[in-house]
Amino acid sequence: MFEKLFNSFFLIAGPCVIESRTLTLQMARKLAKWTRERRIPFIFKASFDKANRSSIHSFRGLGMEKGLSILKEVKDSVGVPVLTDVHTPTEVERVAEAVDVLQIPAFLCRQTDLLMAAATTGRWVNVKKGQFMAPEDMVQVTGKLKHGGAGRRILLTERGTTFGYHNLVVDFRGILVMRRMGYPVVFDATHSVQCPGGAGDHSSGQPEFVPLLAKAAVAAGSDGLFIETHPCPGKALSDGSNMVPMGKLPHLLDEVLRIRRAVVG
Repeated sequence: MFEKLFNSFFLIAGPCVIESRTLTLQMARKLAKWTRERRIPFIFKASFDKANRSSIHSFRGLGMEKGLSILKEVKDSVGVPVLTDVHTPTEVERVAEAVDVLQIPAFLCRQTDLLMAAATTGRWVNVKKGQFMAPEDMVQVTGKLKHGGAGRRILLTERGTTFGYHNLVVDFRGILVMRRMGYPVVFDATHSVQCPGGAGDHSSGQPEFVPLLAKAAVAAGSDGLFIETHPCPGKALSDGSNMVPMGKLPHLLDEVLRIRRAVVG
């Protein structure tokens, strides 16, 4: 499936964090069905731990062992690749045994030891561009991954840039800048509308702008989309304020596919 990432539009989607085995499997099966119907290569995403929550009291996940066991079940029973975050070099080897793609969170995208540990596993590595970085600076990140042995198994994700307090802005020139580095570029349509820390002890967001930004990113040449989704975002245990309700996702996928076809011919 991964060879298609260099010549086909693809989707990374799922809940922000693993809330339960039942919900995770239900969502994975539904997302897999919708993407297969549309012939979209699909990677299921869910975090076993959210280490950068705003508050010490926020839900972080089910922990490594339980979370990885659920992700492995998704991979085996639903038949799709899976992606999750890693936060420390010591986590990487264990996590790589269970998943297909290791994701480096935006706040950690310059951490050399973490990047090198991920690169040595032979897994694909998706790096979120830091909210504090210019897109051209990601060439240093890819250099570290290549030095660690990642080869071409690299994805770069745009997720907005800090614009004052509690706000992000997307510069779509960054998609072209990062694509020139020779790796697939993903647009994170849901975290790009996040307002980090905007609600005091948790982040707020503007999810009404997700479709607009997703379509603009595909028109600008993004190779794939990253979308966090939930059956009921208002009840999600993490990042519900910027998620796409699952029921609205099929229509959004149909819209971006039409734009993709117009762009690539």
